[in-house]
Amino acid sequence: MRLVISMAAGLLFGLGLTVSGMTDTAKVQGWLDLFGNWDPTLAFVLGGAILPMLLAWRIADRRETAVLGTPIPARSEPVIDRKLLAGSALFGFGWALVGLCPGPAMAVLGYGGTGAIIFFAAMATGMFGYGRIAT
Repeated sequence: MRLVISMAAGLLFGLGLTVSGMTDTAKVQGWLDLFGNWDPTLAFVLGGAILPMLLAWRIADRRETAVLGTPIPARSEPVIDRKLLAGSALFGFGWALVGLCPGPAMAVLGYGGTGAIIFFAAMATGMFGYGRIAT
């Protein structure tokens, strides 16, 4: 059952990314181009993601277990340090240069061609490589 729900959630997420335009690199780069040909339409995607999550966090705060019965972990204290700032900057630079972040990068693997495969491979290498050297 858990696998079916995970698959359905992933498919819904990928569909949402595609329908919203988050897999269109030109649209994403247009959103990030504040001083050029700025495209504000992704603000609706951002708002459409934040509002339901506010509700979900409120509900999760009142629960001890998730819908499938697994425990909901306690929230960690937010720590803003050099590692967080450096990681955020790298994420932002990569997103601005390529127009993809991890979720959309996975969604475009099915139709994005060679460029999407190369980007995904580079992203995965960086993620797994960091995990190896940071521990």
